[in-house]
Amino acid sequence: MGLTPNERFLVFRRRQILMGFGLAVVVWLAAVVATHRHESARQNLPEKLSDAEFWNLITEFSEPGGYFRSDNFVSNESAFQRVIPALKRRIQPGGVYLGVGPDQNFTYVAAFGPKLAFIIDIRRQNMLLHLMYKALFELSSNRTEFLSRLFSRRIPAGLPKTITIDELFEIFGNVASAAELAKENLDAILQQLRERHHFDLSENDSKSIEFVYNAFVSGGPEIRYSFPNQYPWRRFPSYSELMLETDGTTENGGDNHSYMASEENFQSVKSMQSENRIIPIVGDFAGDKALRSVGRYVREHGATVSTFYTSNVEFYLFQTEDWRKFFNTVSDLPVHSDSVFIRSYFNNYGMQQFSNPPAWLYSSPPSYTLLDSMPALVTAFATGRIHNYFDVIRRSAP
Repeated sequence: MGLTPNERFLVFRRRQILMGFGLAVVVWLAAVVATHRHESARQNLPEKLSDAEFWNLITEFSEPGGYFRSDNFVSNESAFQRVIPALKRRIQPGGVYLGVGPDQNFTYVAAFGPKLAFIIDIRRQNMLLHLMYKALFELSSNRTEFLSRLFSRRIPAGLPKTITIDELFEIFGNVASAAELAKENLDAILQQLRERHHFDLSENDSKSIEFVYNAFVSGGPEIRYSFPNQYPWRRFPSYSELMLETDGTTENGGDNHSYMASEENFQSVKSMQSENRIIPIVGDFAGDKALRSVGRYVREHGATVSTFYTSNVEFYLFQTEDWRKFFNTVSDLPVHSDSVFIRSYFNNYGMQQFSNPPAWLYSSPPSYTLLDSMPALVTAFATGRIHNYFDVIRRSAP
């Protein structure tokens, strides 16, 4: 005996409900598995590295040191904080940060909260500069002590415990360096690295650290990218000016995200340094070893690169065919859909290189900080849409 129309309708509805429930369960299970995999990937990164593991990564991943035209003690990019608010909404903490250059990386690390950070620079001196910073972070209980040690300027008596970063730089800017204190601090830095951590620094390495440290003692808070030279045609920002920069989100400037802006920011970087989670590597972005080794390490730990700060290194890579080597290496990095490049652009060419200049180029700062999707850049490279440096800049946005 056949079913009535009403009975057939009820059977059909039950099947729909069961199929919908089944689909919901599948989706839920997929979400659970994806979440579990994501959490497992985070947990697979080390909570901290031993001194031996840290030094082994530096020595095993590094390439022979190369040349750059400047000592690059501090950054020359005054706009580097402008992208932080957007990226803090986009980037989930716990990934892997890649960067280049000196201490502007600390501000990005403090802002984005990666599990590990690798700083890759062609100059061995930059790696040693980061080891100097590492020792200073570890030796200093707070940012006041850190600035005192960095510039060898004594902390004035009666300094209040609660003090703003503006006041700190005003105070240390008016205090002269002390030769005896500088010697004590340099000895403490080298002792921390060689005897506390047992890093195998060569005699030349120790001399390079001494050279870098003496530059900060001589230059003080006013040390600049071009130190000791001053170029009349261009004024580079000083260390203190960089630390007092803001994200430019309001007419009055906005928020300061620098690693010296608050005690909380300072302590977050100090914690990573003490746990050996900021790892400086000597390497060429177009080399065959350093960046590839970092990518392999990240992949083996089930993690992804969330942020890659390249500064303006790509400008130099495009002067030869090295840019192709770099993008081939980037294509093999483990990334996710939100992984992002942070790159700097110095507007030395005006708009003559752009047939259709991007809107942001009509403003007039000397440098811009731009963002670009890593997966989208890899796709553009693979499909032949990148031919020159300005193709990369054109696709980027503030």
